[in-house]
Amino acid sequence: MGTALLYDEEMTRYKLLWLDPDCELERPERLTASHEALVSCGLAARCVSIPVRQATDDDILLIHSEQYLEAVKTTPYMTLEDLREFALQYGDVYFHPNSYHCATLAAGAAVQLVDAVMTGRVRNGLALVRPPGHHSMRSAANGFCVFNNVAIAAKYAQQKYGVQRVLIVDWDIHHGQGVQYAFEDDPSVLYFSWHRYEHQKFWPGLRESDYDNVGKDKGAGFNINVPWNKVGMQNSDYLAVFFHVLLPVAYEFCPDLVLVCAGFDSAIGDPEGEMCATPDIFAHLTHLLMNLAGGKLCLMLEGGYNLTSLSQSVCVTVRTLLGDPAPRPANLQGPCQSALESIQCVRAAHRNSWSCLEHAARAPPSQISTKLEEKEKEKEDKFESGEAADGITWPEPHACVLPPVRTAVLIPEEMACPDGCKRSNLSQHADSLAEKEDFDGDAVPTLSSLTELVGKMEKNEICNALAVVGDVSMAMAPVMQRATALKQRVLGVCVGGTEVPSHLPEDGTLTVHISKEAPEEPRCKHSIPVRLKSGLGDTSGFAQAIFSVLLPLAYEYDPALVLLARLPGAGGLGGGAWQQLVGLLRGLAWGHMLVLVQEGDEALVTPTASSLCGSPAPPLGRLPAPVVEDVEAVERLRVRLQADWMLLRTSAECKMAVSSGTSRSCLLGT
Repeated sequence: MGTALLYDEEMTRYKLLWLDPDCELERPERLTASHEALVSCGLAARCVSIPVRQATDDDILLIHSEQYLEAVKTTPYMTLEDLREFALQYGDVYFHPNSYHCATLAAGAAVQLVDAVMTGRVRNGLALVRPPGHHSMRSAANGFCVFNNVAIAAKYAQQKYGVQRVLIVDWDIHHGQGVQYAFEDDPSVLYFSWHRYEHQKFWPGLRESDYDNVGKDKGAGFNINVPWNKVGMQNSDYLAVFFHVLLPVAYEFCPDLVLVCAGFDSAIGDPEGEMCATPDIFAHLTHLLMNLAGGKLCLMLEGGYNLTSLSQSVCVTVRTLLGDPAPRPANLQGPCQSALESIQCVRAAHRNSWSCLEHAARAPPSQISTKLEEKEKEKEDKFESGEAADGITWPEPHACVLPPVRTAVLIPEEMACPDGCKRSNLSQHADSLAEKEDFDGDAVPTLSSLTELVGKMEKNEICNALAVVGDVSMAMAPVMQRATALKQRVLGVCVGGTEVPSHLPEDGTLTVHISKEAPEEPRCKHSIPVRLKSGLGDTSGFAQAIFSVLLPLAYEYDPALVLLARLPGAGGLGGGAWQQLVGLLRGLAWGHMLVLVQEGDEALVTPTASSLCGSPAPPLGRLPAPVVEDVEAVERLRVRLQADWMLLRTSAECKMAVSSGTSRSCLLGT
């Protein structure tokens, strides 16, 4: 269906006309640099270009007061001195004779993107807009923002398309208080924001930006604030919040539309954020949202003031929206102490609102709480045009070279080849597999073909593959052996069955087994069972296992190949949940994944192939509370493993208690 890109050069035609150190960061080059980067990388040409229209008064009045709108309408006719006086009544914002026109274009682009996604013209998209919007309030401009683009888009989607539930994800480094105020009593909009807070000392310095502001009245629980109380947050901190806070709640909420306040001032080198998350992390954050709401995902540019990291972050985000494999995540060392404190506080604050967090640890004791303490250092003005703040450097995100074949299928000849896939011919030569293992002779050609698929992935001749085999358990070993022989780290994910085959290789592999019949204790350090006693048919329990255990393990392990095997006994797992699993795992290993399906499960071939090709999985519906016994089992497992796997940690106490002497190197196969 394609990815929309909305951009109009007209939005660069306003700038600061007087000296104001607080506002000089917001300049036209933010937009031109981002768009030029997309053009030079060939990404703009791959997108569906949609002309931008101005928002109507009716659009703007969905969020803003008529009095405020009429006041802003007068700015094109003001003198320079009048513009300065007008701006002074608000906070950290400036006006130009063209500001009103550009602001209506920015809001108009947001609603046009919603139109394109909701009508099916495109699957997802990005609106490169200026001025940004998430700080503006009902009757006030604020923080470079004139009209609240994302909030207008959310109301517009509800009014025009009857959207019942909207998820707004705000990864800008500043708190979008304007969005929070617009929906704080509205249970139809779930607003999530992480933001630099530093115990209320960072702009906008609001008490209601802390973790314990969860919404009001019927909207209680639908406002999630994750305060960053120190600078220097890294990729692990961002992913940990997604795994342990946002994704579980988002899947329980089950949005019909996802909107993102895409502020890239949370990337490394930005003078406002002072964080250390590299641009490639935004590929993963985007990917993890793409299976929600049937793929209906709209991103609107907010902040981002280092032109290098801004343009790099925009490019990796658009690549992901287009379906390109995400780069392998870098520097995943686990969340820092301060991030863990915030995660624990947020989970505790929402225990009573979301069943997926019901068993979260309580708020930490006062000595490690997120409450007021002295900042470690004062903020310095580090802005330099297009260059990293304070001399920080980082590697440019590595763009994946798309292989000639995205999805290969190894299926019976009588089966039609799924759309978007290429049929792989069976290998007709028996190799040493038959000599090394006691395999049935008829299975050897298929096993040889599987190892050939692994070799082609290693050469990047194909991205991923699906195979129907007679015995999934038997087929796993040669695949893993071939991958480890090529010095690839393999993540094996087994769903169903009674236990993981004992003949799997141990070096350079990690196997996670999710099943009703999985053992309660790990057989060895490289094989981790996740037992769901209620069975795979309990989608809520399955989702809990994915977000609490599988994804943190998978990302920290950082495989070069993912082997997903559906073993006999996985029949209780619905097709939607299976497709969600396939889609989420596609974010790993440059997208290199081999899915094995047992003969007799041919009905899964088409939906599995669809997910491998990049189509979003169908929504799971609003998830009920998982079975308590399963939640407790998953939590026990997570706590047991967190000494060795740092991305499993969700509380500050656990890091303080973990010994530094671990066997993590053994688990990583190093």
